[in-house]
Amino acid sequence: MEENMKFATVEDTVEYRLFLIPDKRGDPAQHREILQKYIERIMTQFAPILVPYIWQNQPFNLKYKPGKGDVPAHIFGMTKFGDNIEDEWFIVYIVKQITKEFPELVARIEDNDGEFLLIEAADFLPKWLDPDNSANRVFFHQGELCIIPAPKKSGTVSWLPTTPPTISQALSIISTHPEKILASESVQAAVNRRIRGYPEKIKASLHQAHCFLPAGIAAVLKQHPRLVAAGVQAFYLRDPIDLRACRVFKTFLPETRIMTSVTFTKCLYAQLVQQRFVPDRRSGYQLPPPCHPQYRAHELGMKLAHGFEILCSKCSPHFSDSKKSLVTTSPLWAGFLESLKKNDYFKGLMEGSVQYQERLEMAKNYFQLSVNRPESSHAMSPGEEILTLLQTIPFDIEELKKEEAHLPPEDDEQWLDLSPDQLDQLLQEAAGKKEPESISKGQEENYDLTQVSESMKAFISKVSTHKGAELPREPSEAPITFDADSFLNYFDKILGSKSHESDSDDLDEEDSECLDSDDDLDLETQEPGEEASVKGTLDDLKSYMAQMDRELAHTSIAKSFTTQKQMEPLSQTTNDNSEEEDSGTGGSIMTPVDVDLNLVSNILESYSSQAGLAGPASNLLQSMGVQLPDNADHRPTSKPTKD
Repeated sequence: MEENMKFATVEDTVEYRLFLIPDKRGDPAQHREILQKYIERIMTQFAPILVPYIWQNQPFNLKYKPGKGDVPAHIFGMTKFGDNIEDEWFIVYIVKQITKEFPELVARIEDNDGEFLLIEAADFLPKWLDPDNSANRVFFHQGELCIIPAPKKSGTVSWLPTTPPTISQALSIISTHPEKILASESVQAAVNRRIRGYPEKIKASLHQAHCFLPAGIAAVLKQHPRLVAAGVQAFYLRDPIDLRACRVFKTFLPETRIMTSVTFTKCLYAQLVQQRFVPDRRSGYQLPPPCHPQYRAHELGMKLAHGFEILCSKCSPHFSDSKKSLVTTSPLWAGFLESLKKNDYFKGLMEGSVQYQERLEMAKNYFQLSVNRPESSHAMSPGEEILTLLQTIPFDIEELKKEEAHLPPEDDEQWLDLSPDQLDQLLQEAAGKKEPESISKGQEENYDLTQVSESMKAFISKVSTHKGAELPREPSEAPITFDADSFLNYFDKILGSKSHESDSDDLDEEDSECLDSDDDLDLETQEPGEEASVKGTLDDLKSYMAQMDRELAHTSIAKSFTTQKQMEPLSQTTNDNSEEEDSGTGGSIMTPVDVDLNLVSNILESYSSQAGLAGPASNLLQSMGVQLPDNADHRPTSKPTKD
C-alpha cells in the first residue's frame, strides 16, 4: 500500500525521503519549486564532503518526487551501496545532518531489509514494536531519531492512531508533538554509534597504493578519482564473456604503463587484492616474480587495467553524442557554482590554477551525477564516460613518468590482517557491548562456579514463547531470582508426586493413599468428566514412570550422575555398604542427585570440548553475562619421542 510506503528495492539499496512540514498542500508547481530550491541548497551545503567521496556503486542523489495518494510530494533519493555497508551509514549521517541544518525537513530512510535503523537498535526497542507495526514510525527530525509510539489502549491518546500511521498522519504528529516522539537514549546511542566519527571517518576509510597502470587510466583517475570504483567492480564481477575483450587490449595497451598512486576505499582495495587472477598471455600483461619489490603494484595495475578494458568494451566507440551533455548548459549550474564559492569549496585557490581546475572538474562531475542527474536511459555509462575523458583530456606519458619519483608513500595494509582478539573487539563494538575484562590468574583460582548454576536457573525461569527464550537486558547487573519451591511444586503437580527427598517416582502404598486423598480433594471441584480424564492421566504417568524406574534399575545410568551422598566424607565401611546397596535390585532408596553440581560439571565439560572456539556452552553463558576463565587443566602436551 502506498500509505505505508512499502517498496520493492534492489538488493543492497537504500532509499531516503525528505518531507516538508507542516504539510501544506497548495499549488503543485509552487511546491515543486520550493523543493527544488531545497535540493540545490542541500547539495551545495554538503558538497565539500560529498564531492571527494568514492562511492562503491552509486552516489548520494536527490530529486523531486510528486505526490501520490496519501503521500505528499517530497525529495527522494536512492543509492545502491553494494558490498560497502559504510556507504549506507554515511548516507544515514548525511540525512541526519540535513534534518539538523533544515529543521523544517523530516527524513525517512530504509533499505531492502526494511527499518534497518530499528534492526541496529533491536536490543533496546520497546516490547510493543515489531516488524508488523513499525511502518511509518521511524523518522529523523531536527537531527534526532523519532519513533511514533502506539497507544496502549484504543482511544487513550487522541493524537495517536491505533494502527500504523500513514505518512500524512506521521508528519502531522511530528509537527505538533515533536518532544513526545523522541526515541529513547539507548536507541539513539545504538544508531549514533554506527555514524560516530563522520566526516573525519571518511579519510580513515581510504587506502592509497602504488599501481603500474596504463597512462590513459592514470589520467582518467586523476581527473575523476571516483571511477576507480567502476573499474574494480568490473574486474571483481567479471565473467568469461567479459574476459574475451581482455585477450588483446585495444584501449589500454600494456606498453603505456607508468607507476602512479591510486586512492581506493578499503572495501575496493580488499576486493582487488584478495582475488587471484592470471592474465591471458596474449594480453601482454606480464607480472614480475612474487619476490619483486614492486610485484603488488604490477598486480594491482594489471587487475585495474582489465576492469577498465571491460568497461570500455561494453560500449561502442561511436556512442550517441546526445549523452555528452555539457554541465555548464544546465540552468542550475550557475547557481550551484555560486553556492560552492560561498561555502568555500575552492579553499581560496586562485581561479584558473591547476588545483582550482581539478576541484572544478570534480564539482562538475558531482553536479552531473547528483544534482542534474538525467534519466537512466540517457545517462552515460562508466565506459562511455572513460572514452569521453580519453578524447578530451590531454596527457603526456613522459611527463607522467617524471612524476613517478615524487609519488606519495603507500598506506600500510596491515588492516587486512585481523587477529582473533581484534575480531572479538570488533564484534563487541558492533553489538554495542563493552569488551569483557580479562580474568586474572588470582580470579581464576577464586572463581565462583555458583554463578553458572544460578544463571542457568534464572534462564529457565524466564518466559519463553514461539519466538524464543528471553534473556535479561542487563544480565550482569540484574539480581538473579529463582523460586525453587514453586518450580518443584509445579512439576510435582504434573507428575503427581509429593516426595522431595527422592528422585524416584516409585510410591509406597501409604504415599499412594495420601496422594489419592489429596487428588480427591482437588478433583471435587471438577466436573465428573474432567475428573475421570485427569485421574486417568495421572495414573498413566505414574505407571509410565514406575516402569521406567524398573528398567533403569538394572543399568549403570545412575552412576553417570553425581549424588549428594558422594560429596560427603565417607568411611571405607560406608563405601562398601553403599556398593552393596547400589548393586541390589530390591527396594533400595536412590540417593538424591546433586543438580547444581551435575549442571556445572556438564557445562564445564561442554565448554572445555569447544577448545576455545564458539559453542553452545560459551554462547549461552555469555548471553547471560557469565564469563568463564580459560581451561588451564587440559593443555595439550607434547607426545614423548621414541628413542
